[in-house]
Amino acid sequence: MLLLITPENDIPNEIELLNSFFEAGLEILHLRKPHKNYAQHMAYLSAIDETYHNRIVLHYQHDLAEDFMLKGIHIQEQPRIDLGEDFGLYVARFTSQGYDVSTSFHNPSEIMLYAQIPLIYNLLSPVFTAISQPNMEGKAFDVNPIKVPVIGMGGVHAKNIGTVKKLGYVGVGVLGGVWNAKNPLVAFKELELNTKQEFKN
Repeated sequence: MLLLITPENDIPNEIELLNSFFEAGLEILHLRKPHKNYAQHMAYLSAIDETYHNRIVLHYQHDLAEDFMLKGIHIQEQPRIDLGEDFGLYVARFTSQGYDVSTSFHNPSEIMLYAQIPLIYNLLSPVFTAISQPNMEGKAFDVNPIKVPVIGMGGVHAKNIGTVKKLGYVGVGVLGGVWNAKNPLVAFKELELNTKQEFKN
């Protein structure tokens, strides 16, 4: 499994690139735009070919998932903590309608605390030193003992996907490995190919 996260700030030709990624086989896009308001999220989603809307997961403005018939929502670490005991109820609000729900962690020991909540997967970072955030030193978390699906993020590129698999992850999440590349589409295709080869079993 390969999921791509959008850059925090818009870049030139971003929508065109996204449509190209989808056309090339991108199955999951995490739309993470913390600086966009509700209307700006609507405009951004409207600009993406609606054929691909069912592959998009929202980090913000979760109510738009229903308006655009998206894949699901992602609840980041701090909002999950802020929800406290209401986290399960918030998740159920979306899973009951058929949406996928995921969340983020930076400490693997916390993941199993939420094992009874029906999350489609959990994002854990940083596995390696992040390309987009080099100040975040990689931890090489081994999640083999964890019995729920975990996606590895942080410093992932085409050459280290095999290591991610050995550490027990079910897939990879990528940001800088694609968007910071000289040719993002070529970088995406290489990542997708390597991910499929490593995670084919």
